[in-house]
Amino acid sequence: MDFALDEKTVELRERLLAFMEEFVYPAEGTFREQAESAENRWDTPLVIGELKAEARAQGLWNLFLPATHSNGAGLTNLQYAPLAEITGRSPWIAPEALNCSAPDTGNMELLSLFGTQEQQERWLHPLLDGTIRSAFSMTEPAVASSDATNIATRISRDGDHYVINGRKWWSSGAMSPRCALLIVMGVTDPDAEPYRRQSMICVSAGTPGVTVQRSTGVFGYDDGPHGGHADIRYDNVRVPAANLLGAEGDGFRIAQERLGPGRIHHAMRAIGMAERALEMMCQRTASRTAFGQPIIEQGVVQQWISRARIWIEQVRLLVLKTAWLMDTAGNRGARIEVSAIKVAAPEMATWVIDRAIQAHGGAGVSQDFVLAELYAAARAMRIFDGPDEVHHRAIARRETRRYR
Repeated sequence: MDFALDEKTVELRERLLAFMEEFVYPAEGTFREQAESAENRWDTPLVIGELKAEARAQGLWNLFLPATHSNGAGLTNLQYAPLAEITGRSPWIAPEALNCSAPDTGNMELLSLFGTQEQQERWLHPLLDGTIRSAFSMTEPAVASSDATNIATRISRDGDHYVINGRKWWSSGAMSPRCALLIVMGVTDPDAEPYRRQSMICVSAGTPGVTVQRSTGVFGYDDGPHGGHADIRYDNVRVPAANLLGAEGDGFRIAQERLGPGRIHHAMRAIGMAERALEMMCQRTASRTAFGQPIIEQGVVQQWISRARIWIEQVRLLVLKTAWLMDTAGNRGARIEVSAIKVAAPEMATWVIDRAIQAHGGAGVSQDFVLAELYAAARAMRIFDGPDEVHHRAIARRETRRYR
């Protein structure tokens, strides 16, 4: 296993770091001001459009799509890993500026892998161009959605159409006025074996019967204007049968294709979030004095800093190994490692950010610093794309296979 950065990655990393320093960090204040003054909470701040134009001009665009896809930058997962980490330092701005933000990234991968030519022309190309947004509609409030076989939303064939009925929530991205596509997972054959009951279908936003009921917040943050998390009802929503993504019964398999890369992207960005929090903790404690000496000289603070550095490095190595495995053995061959980083990265990031909050005192939980919002994002990672417990179960089952 060789995790050394190749020449291409080093060059892109240097360009991205410069882009962050020159454009992204200075835009964070403007982003918040524009978001707070907008007439529509979900309108994209103008500064995002400016950043997108600059990113495209610098060739920092669609970096997430690996070489196995026909679109995008053609990077391997190992090449993209350090770049995604950098964007995690400003997770509400940088990923979207580079057209690398969830849930669009996962939806673009699905359309690239499974979409028909018509579906790609209608949705994939505008998504790759950054002119529209999308949402992924899988989780349901009435069932334990950590088990995909519980999904109850029905997708019933009716001639040349499918009719969708059900309720979804945490459909990220659906609050955006630019959301043009909802990829919905539901049951097409309730009598099939458990993992062949589900299918995925593309639904145009605004289709009659699609009702966005509300936005759900995370610890009080509504994730606006990034796209929010919508609670949606699907009441007799009729869509052409040609909108089916893949074949009937492929929903679970397609979901796994989507969630594997999505999980590693989240883990990469979680490292960037932790790095920024550690940097802020060091800066804050070095600039404040308590009980006769700089706070950074206090033993407990030094232990926080040491443990944070050790934990970040450990998780980074695990993420790089997982990226390498995905490139060499495929997503399925790296399935257990993906579960491992899905647990390890958010757990680490949550701890580091929490210590940084503690080091900032009252300022740490205020809106004057990004730490509280970073914490909310990192803590939510321990639930979405499969809660920690599901991934621990998968890891333990493989680990104990020879004993059972």
